[in-house]
Amino acid sequence: MKWRTVCVCGAAFVFTACSRHEPPRWQGYAEGEYVYLASSQSGTLTELAVERGQTVAASAPAFALESGEEEAARNEAQHRLTAAQQQLADLQTGKRPPEVRVTEAQLAQAEANAHKAALQLTRDEAQLRAGGISQAQLDDSRAQADSTAAQVRELRNQVRVANLPGRTAQIAAQAADVDAARASLAQAQWRLDQKRVNVPRAGLVYDTLFRVGEWVQAGNPVVQMLPPQNVKVRFFVPETAVGSLAPGRKVTVRCDGCAEDVPATITWISNAAEYTPPVIYSNENRTKLVFMIEARPSAQDAVKLHPGQPVEVTLQ
Repeated sequence: MKWRTVCVCGAAFVFTACSRHEPPRWQGYAEGEYVYLASSQSGTLTELAVERGQTVAASAPAFALESGEEEAARNEAQHRLTAAQQQLADLQTGKRPPEVRVTEAQLAQAEANAHKAALQLTRDEAQLRAGGISQAQLDDSRAQADSTAAQVRELRNQVRVANLPGRTAQIAAQAADVDAARASLAQAQWRLDQKRVNVPRAGLVYDTLFRVGEWVQAGNPVVQMLPPQNVKVRFFVPETAVGSLAPGRKVTVRCDGCAEDVPATITWISNAAEYTPPVIYSNENRTKLVFMIEARPSAQDAVKLHPGQPVEVTLQ
C-alpha cells in the first residue's frame, strides 16, 4: 500500500509540473533603419573623418568634398554685398564734407564778386548821370552784376543739394541691390556648407561607401549610419494572439550570445496578415495566419542587438 501511495503522489507531481503555463515565445529578427549621409553638391572626396565600425557623436565631421569653387563664389558674393552696402550709405549721407566745403568756398568767392559788381554798378550809374561814361559801359556793369548774382544763387542751391541724401527712389533701388547681394551671399555660403557634412545623430558608422580621391555625384551617400534609436525588432505572432497585443506593451527580447535579455516596447502592429491561404478560412488554416509586430528597445539596450540577428520575443 505504501508503494502505491508514493507512486500516485509522484504521478500527480509530474502532472502538475507539466501543466504549468509558460509564456508564448515568438520568433523574429533585429533590424536597423539606416541613415545615409550625402551632399547635395558634387565633388571629389577630400576628407573622410569616420571609419566603419566607429561610434561617433552628434555633429561630428563625417566627410568633406573639394570646395575651392564654392569658396571663391562665397568671397565674390561677400565683396558684392560690401560694395552695395557702401553705395547705399553714400546715397544716404549726401556728398562728403570736403566736397561740400569746396562748394561753400566757391559760393563765398561768388558772393564777393557779386558785391564788387554791385558796387561798380552803383558807381557807373552815378557816372552816367554826370556824363562821365557811356550807356554801353553802364549796360556792361549791370550785366556783370546780374551774372555774379545768378552765380551766387546757383552755388547756394548746390550747397543745399550737397547736404541732402540721395533721392528716395535711388535709395530704395540701392537698398534692393543690398538685399539681392545678401541673398546671393547666403546662397553661396549654403553651397559651401554643403561640401562639409556632419553626423546628424550619434550612432554607429555602419559603412563608408567612397574612398578619398573618388568623385562623388550629388545625392550619392558617402557614409551609412545606424543611430541606436533606429534599431528595432520585428517578430511574428499567430492570429490567435495578435488581438491581445497593443502598442506600448512591454516585451523581452532574447538572442544567442546576449549576456542578458533586452527589454523593448511594441510600437507597431501590422493590419495585414503575412500569409493568407488561397482558400476560404477554416479552423485548420487560420492557424497559419501570422502578423508582423515591431518593438523598439531603448537607445542604451539597442547596441546589444545587430541587424539581421535572429531573436526570440516573449511578453513581460
